[in-house]
Amino acid sequence: MRDVAKLAGVSHQTVSRVINEHPNVRAETRERVLAAMRSLNYRRNLAARTLATRESHTLGIVGFETTLFGPESMLYGIESAARAAGYLVSVATVRDLSHRPVLEAVDRLVQHGVDGIIAIAPKPAVTTALTHAPAGMACVAVGGDRQAGFPTVRVDNAAGARLATRHLLDLGHPTVHHVAGPLDWPEAQARVDGWRETLYAAGAVVPPVTAGWWDAAAGYEQGRRLAADPAVTAVFCANDRIALGVLRAMHESGRKVPEQVSVVGFDDMPDSGYFLPPLTTVHQDFAELGRRALALLLRHLGLPDGEAPPDDVVVAPRLIPRASVATPLG
Repeated sequence: MRDVAKLAGVSHQTVSRVINEHPNVRAETRERVLAAMRSLNYRRNLAARTLATRESHTLGIVGFETTLFGPESMLYGIESAARAAGYLVSVATVRDLSHRPVLEAVDRLVQHGVDGIIAIAPKPAVTTALTHAPAGMACVAVGGDRQAGFPTVRVDNAAGARLATRHLLDLGHPTVHHVAGPLDWPEAQARVDGWRETLYAAGAVVPPVTAGWWDAAAGYEQGRRLAADPAVTAVFCANDRIALGVLRAMHESGRKVPEQVSVVGFDDMPDSGYFLPPLTTVHQDFAELGRRALALLLRHLGLPDGEAPPDDVVVAPRLIPRASVATPLG
């Protein structure tokens, strides 16, 4: 820093103010200091800064190894929001969403001196593990369901299911069948709840729920069963990959979509608009989830001891109408 100050013709304190983005530095002076830093290839010593401030300016993220669109997009949304706010990110991934692996991931992040932790939490074991983080460590869970007394940011999955189901009923379908995700995931259960509540409210028959994994293979298997029943005219799928399997099953069975069967997904994957036909689906704003999670964590970090941030931040989904739904024939 002294070398930068000498080259720029300013004081050591002025260089420090420029580095820390202090507003009380003239634009001309700031540019001269930045030019000197570039000339000398100066880089901040983050380790020294951490020792001086006891803040690493690094956030920890607990994720898990998956190709699922939702959790993967949550991770990207959180990382993007953190980078935009000037934070470094340390990611600890787990293969198993049970208590011990998640707790070990939290411990690794704590050992790296992160200022706070955001965990992608599609299952209750993740938030349970977060409650065992060291006292004073700010933690926020993203996804899953509301956890009493624990800061959570989530999409309103039940509301998204209501949007999809109501849309199909409004088109004139007598009822809507549902192909669910794994019911030990709170997100899948919330979508079942929203679907069922909407059918009850409309006085429609509530068909049995069929559940499986979050993939096209599960959708294809359940889709073949549904395609064999001529009374099935509308299917709401727990995600877009399941819907893809249902679409193939309907095509192979000779059931035309949307003329004979309407299909709706959930997630709004980038490829969903290119399915055949383009898929009507429920959009989740993962970038907004990331921004809200970061804002909640930073608020948590800035609160005095004994105070707590809001414990539940909900992001509303929206329906994306496309060509996979229609008024039923006859």
